[in-house]
Amino acid sequence: MSSCLGLAIGLALLPFGAGAQQVWKCELNGQVRFSDKPCPGSGQPVAERSLQPNVVESLKPELIRATMGAASAASAPIATAGNACPGDGEIRGMEVRANSTTLGDAERQFLQDEVRRVRQCRAGQGRYREADWAISREAQAAQTQLSDRARYDARLRAEAMHSAADPDEGDRINRRRIAEEKMQRRQQQRLQRIQNPASAPAS
Repeated sequence: MSSCLGLAIGLALLPFGAGAQQVWKCELNGQVRFSDKPCPGSGQPVAERSLQPNVVESLKPELIRATMGAASAASAPIATAGNACPGDGEIRGMEVRANSTTLGDAERQFLQDEVRRVRQCRAGQGRYREADWAISREAQAAQTQLSDRARYDARLRAEAMHSAADPDEGDRINRRRIAEEKMQRRQQQRLQRIQNPASAPAS
């Protein structure tokens, strides 16, 4: 199996032009090699028609380029339907940070939301660019800063980016903010009633 694989790779790397070129079968140190040049020792030319069809196809430059492109794409961030999304390794790191017990509730919730947004991106939701995720990464890193304002502002920047890239996520963010504002108003009203019972409406 390994010798066949080595043969196929060797053939795929030969420089082929637009037309067919002569292929030489060479025997060096007891091993068979193929070359586009005459063998230095003993060897014989091989007609293209005597090669296996899959071997001949593998020598086409456009297929070689396509294979190289597929190999490089395997390590790149996931991209679907115009989306640029973080890969598996980055998601694992985000999940670890999102479960850190050293973070406050708001910071932890934000990081968990970012994990969910990455998964939505990889499912084809929204239209993200790599520059968008740079904003997300900066906001994630800012959640460990000492300043409450710095953490909050960073979250706002990331949420504005998500709202622009993914309208569905933007709706979710707006609904959550409305719910938070209502809760804050109720808490303020409750605090006012405790501090000034005379101002409470009669039951």
